[in-house]
Amino acid sequence: MAPPTLTRRQQEIYDYLCDHLGDFPHPPTLDELCDALGLSSRGSLHKQIQALIEAGLVEPMNKLRRGIRLAEQAPNDALTTDGLPLYGYIAAGQPIEAIRNPETIEVPVQLRTVNDCYVLEVRGDSMIDEGILDGDWVVIEHRDQARNGEIVVALVDGGEATLKRLEQKPGEVILHPANSRLEPMHYSPEQVQVQGVLVGQMRRY
Repeated sequence: MAPPTLTRRQQEIYDYLCDHLGDFPHPPTLDELCDALGLSSRGSLHKQIQALIEAGLVEPMNKLRRGIRLAEQAPNDALTTDGLPLYGYIAAGQPIEAIRNPETIEVPVQLRTVNDCYVLEVRGDSMIDEGILDGDWVVIEHRDQARNGEIVVALVDGGEATLKRLEQKPGEVILHPANSRLEPMHYSPEQVQVQGVLVGQMRRY
């Protein structure tokens, strides 16, 4: 059974995928699945599939992996947790060093991606307008590239790490805080190395 948070329609589509995905000669496209289900609205099906992706039951689709595939984990695993390395602290103010340590922290699968991820504890208040507070844990997908507008872990001058929204221009990298009291930080491209992109967040009350 899929998680109880699914709607009735999402449950029906998920059950169909479990029972019939192997009937297709290749992972079906949205159009092919629409035809198989007798649906007329591709847009509506896309929303339902996106909900299954967010529930961890269907793999994310991209240009390299076309078609609809069930996630590798068992359905009940979508509600479990899994340990990720906790690499120390990340500044949401002025950059401070992200200190590696051997600890792990349990992270629900909904807050991570299928790629390598790690966790940092936030120190500072420069991202409070994004709802990222001092003491929060952020889940970071390990990447060395990011798109403009993504919140990234940026290593500055090879030794200090900070959590900011990324803007890349010719000859310049700007790290934007999310706090009206603070100014953006300007660097040359060779000063900044992207170490990951924010994909999840946890908080203890």
